[in-house]
Amino acid sequence: MLDAVVVGAGQSGLAVSYYLRKYGADFVVLDASDTPGGAWPHYWDALTLFSRAEFSNLPGWPMPHYDGYPPRDHVVKYLSRYEQRYSLPIRRGQRVKHLLHDGSAFHLNSFSARNVVMATGIWSAPFVPFVPGAFAGQQLHSASYRRPSDFSGQRVAVVGGGNSGAQIVADLGLSGVDVQWFTRRPPTFMPDDVDGAQLFRRNRERFVAIARGEGDPGGADFGGDIVVVPEVRRARAQGLLDASPMVSSLDSLTDFDALIWATGFRPALSPVRGLERGLDTPGLFVLGFDSLNGPGAGTIGGVSPFARDIAKQIVGIDQ
Repeated sequence: MLDAVVVGAGQSGLAVSYYLRKYGADFVVLDASDTPGGAWPHYWDALTLFSRAEFSNLPGWPMPHYDGYPPRDHVVKYLSRYEQRYSLPIRRGQRVKHLLHDGSAFHLNSFSARNVVMATGIWSAPFVPFVPGAFAGQQLHSASYRRPSDFSGQRVAVVGGGNSGAQIVADLGLSGVDVQWFTRRPPTFMPDDVDGAQLFRRNRERFVAIARGEGDPGGADFGGDIVVVPEVRRARAQGLLDASPMVSSLDSLTDFDALIWATGFRPALSPVRGLERGLDTPGLFVLGFDSLNGPGAGTIGGVSPFARDIAKQIVGIDQ
């Protein structure tokens, strides 16, 4: 009987594992992937963090320096070395499909534990909204987008007005791919000097206020939704980020060869659905979701305090 099973070995799973090991818990980490890095190895080639390395640290060991915004592969290397540094008890190739709870313990795969931490992230639960009509070409979610060369010679529609949509349109457009951006409302950009550092500080202010019982002061108004990373800035300067209103039917996209849905994700918590009390099951914790944990919980630099609090509850340390 383990103290805990952590489901997921991405940034959130590693953060809570650090604290569980620090506090002496008996636990394992189950990860569906055969390789380290969580969702990061699956993102597109040109993806970068919004924050510089010094604002993207997991507990205990800072991310190594990078001149500029760390790219995907820098993050993957950091996460890989992190789990090796702390010899975390990760079991690869362990996809958890069901959780069972007998009133005193959880049973999943071949393990039993008094507590379970669902650090499953969002990448495996992409969201695609319903739009009437039919599209005859290739359709994919941003979770499956990799590189512009995959769309050489094609005309591509990208749907979604957030950071992913802007970055993918920039990635395609700067590489010479014929791309058109569709959004429900005109995209809005944050000032060029605002990046993940300011967002990190604001999330910390919100976390501290909530922890003190002062209520959520809300996010800062930076005048937009999209962080202007260098590639987005270059694409905007070249007029590649002029969005069109979202079509009312996919039948209107007959001139396009491919359609990329940059429409976000949902928490990947399907194994919880079989529990009678769902997320209210005693001993069940979720980690890494802004909407469920609090501001910044879904970021590398912001997950640490939430991970620490969960680990303390598991081992019985007073908050």
